[in-house]
Amino acid sequence: MKILEIILIAVGLSMDAFAVSITIGITVKKAGIKEMLIPGIYFGFFQALMPLIGYFAGTRFAYRIQHLDHWVAFVLLGFIGGKMIKDSFSKDEKRREEFSFGFTTMLLMAIATSIDALAVGVTFAFFAINIFIAITIIGLTTFFISSAGVKIGNVFGTRFNFKAELIGGIFLILLGIKILIEHLLKDAAV
Repeated sequence: MKILEIILIAVGLSMDAFAVSITIGITVKKAGIKEMLIPGIYFGFFQALMPLIGYFAGTRFAYRIQHLDHWVAFVLLGFIGGKMIKDSFSKDEKRREEFSFGFTTMLLMAIATSIDALAVGVTFAFFAINIFIAITIIGLTTFFISSAGVKIGNVFGTRFNFKAELIGGIFLILLGIKILIEHLLKDAAV
């Protein structure tokens, strides 16, 4: 898997966190450095941690299903992308008075927005990939995108919320299709 593909995965995965960050930005009175960094740190850390957990879980059974790896990647990325697209059409537009940056709130949101990354980590186990480079790219991408999302939400409001998650879902589905087609063409050539 190439660096560009990892970056596209990172961008796709960060869209849930981006959408939540925009919502956070909408609910804070002023999106200063602190308000931008807190979601970025939480979301970036968990988006990096989950693929690592998924990768090590996936390596334990990857050899048993290696001949199906491209189908697993296709199904997982398609499912995650489809879920993100579906969720983009069913967001609650309700605006809260002021967002709380409490530990429990941030932890729950970080876990909720990074569950999809766990499945992506499992797919990484099927490819020749340096997992530490991948999770660094994913974590940093999510950090920067989430931090920016708070500011964007604060400035522009909810109009980008729908588009961010929709685009992220489309990225993941297209990547799954690309992986499937590459492997099917490679298998056909053999």
